[in-house]
Amino acid sequence: MDRTAAQNARESLDLAFSISNFLQTGLDRHTLSILIALCEHGVNPEALAAVVKELRREAAALHQHQDQS
Repeated sequence: MDRTAAQNARESLDLAFSISNFLQTGLDRHTLSILIALCEHGVNPEALAAVVKELRREAAALHQHQDQS
């Protein structure tokens, strides 16, 4: 990747991360970059959103179970 392309990619990720924070998605920069890359490779964004939601539900249930133990 040349310098200009790398700079454009960085700026695009910065913008996406700013929007993500504004929308209070709770996604960190690294996770967001992975999700964007998956979308760029043809993964359905709605399916990814469903997976993220399910993983968050599972993590919350696990934490709740651990707190009760």
